[in-house]
Amino acid sequence: MTSTAKRVIGTAGALVVLVLVTISVFGQSGHAGPPGGPQGAAAKPQGSPAAEASTSDAKVPPLASPQNQETSLPAIGVLDVAAGTYQAKVNGYGEVTAKHVLSLTAQVSGEVTRLSPHFETGVVFRKGEVMAYLNDTAYQQAAATARAAVEAATVALEEERLQGIQAKDNWERSGLDGEPESPLVLREPYLHAAQANLDEAKAQLKTAERELALTQIVAPFDAVVVTRDIQPGSFVQSGTSIAQLYSASEAEIAIPLSASQWQNLPTTSSLDDQSWPVVIEDMDGLNQWHGTVRRIEQHLDTSSRQRSLIVEVQQPLAGDSPLYFGTYVTAHVAGKIYDSLWEIPASAISQKQEVWYLDAGDKLNKFTPNVKFQADGKAYIAPIAGVTEARIVARPLNSYLVGTRVSPQSTGGNS
Repeated sequence: MTSTAKRVIGTAGALVVLVLVTISVFGQSGHAGPPGGPQGAAAKPQGSPAAEASTSDAKVPPLASPQNQETSLPAIGVLDVAAGTYQAKVNGYGEVTAKHVLSLTAQVSGEVTRLSPHFETGVVFRKGEVMAYLNDTAYQQAAATARAAVEAATVALEEERLQGIQAKDNWERSGLDGEPESPLVLREPYLHAAQANLDEAKAQLKTAERELALTQIVAPFDAVVVTRDIQPGSFVQSGTSIAQLYSASEAEIAIPLSASQWQNLPTTSSLDDQSWPVVIEDMDGLNQWHGTVRRIEQHLDTSSRQRSLIVEVQQPLAGDSPLYFGTYVTAHVAGKIYDSLWEIPASAISQKQEVWYLDAGDKLNKFTPNVKFQADGKAYIAPIAGVTEARIVARPLNSYLVGTRVSPQSTGGNS
């Protein structure tokens, strides 16, 4: 064995002895008292009461009190609801339109000689008020000629009547028996022809007077001028556009409704016996108007597949807040009255269309609601079968589990 190998073996043996001595020293110090304590203090017996108490304190945690358990339950806001009577409100949207929309045209030809001073767009004309004047010279002449023809036909008829009386007198004085062989003997056909000529002359006079009157273009109903299509000096012919008019006395709003909304309205037959009041509101909610349902359309719109009810508003342009044509509005229609419903916030219906509530043991439960209608941020639902009062979770979360016990926090309720 070389000297190098002997040195390596000796060094390894010294290291092993050093490790064994270190283990021995530290192993004995582990049974002594804590460092810094009395040297050689005896350890407590394993079976002594102090040792058992120390072991118990280290292994068994303190029991939680019932009060602490209640505090650890998740707090959930609930509201008390009870079945009550509510009237459905059906909300819809529509555009205000005029009941009558007319493109007013000239019915006779002529030059526009004068316009009404206030014949401008946006101005309201009353029924029969003159809007424009046409040159009526030719129509005055035609009316005069027709009146002369009536007078001439009247004279001719009177003459023929007298001649008929004379012919009858001559026949009776002739001594002939029976009736004449021809009605011409008593001039009856001549009398009828004279009467027909008079009737024709009167008809021509009526036409001439009507055309003369049509040289004054008047409003056919209370109307607001939307466009004016003529100027002074314009020459118009029959059919030329004069103005675009909207009726000013009534406005109509077509409100399309879905099938579920129609179920919350009274029966259509009741429309003849009672009015359906409607509150009209602009899209900003700043102004309100009152109307009534005038009629119901009996067909579905081909694009929306919905049926409309027609709301009428009287004198829409009167008052401090006119209801202008073309305005988009919200219509609130009074619907059916339900005797037993729960009124809950719309937020109480979860994204999964479920309503959560607490049972008698403050545990979560849920059901799928039968929503009758919604209005003003509230949902009106049918109660659970056999239940009239409940504690409804105001704002349910998707993470809720049925049967979870919670700590209810009242947020109000409905009596």
